[in-house]
Amino acid sequence: MSSETLQPDEVQVIGTELAIRWSDRSETYLPLETVRRHCPCAACGGEPDLVGSVDLAAIAARTQAALTEKSFGLTALHRVGGYALQPVWADGHSSGIYTFAYLRKLAEPADA
Repeated sequence: MSSETLQPDEVQVIGTELAIRWSDRSETYLPLETVRRHCPCAACGGEPDLVGSVDLAAIAARTQAALTEKSFGLTALHRVGGYALQPVWADGHSSGIYTFAYLRKLAEPADA
């Protein structure tokens, strides 16, 4: 099953992590800070380039200084259709839409 077809069966916040159990029964645990620092919205710098690529390192670098501890608290999490999740952060930011494939990519080791 490719990551394009995986769906989350269950999503919950456990402490400071976003826990996702996928339809293939695998599990992903993402620190909320990682999720926020890699926000894919255009305001955070996650807008794709002309060929559709998003530079994860560039997003993290641009948002590093602007975030506070409150930025990493999750107050709500909405499902967007059958393809994404949209978090609402404690500082009010809510424009990031994280596709399921993007969340899986965030969970991959940095050298993968």
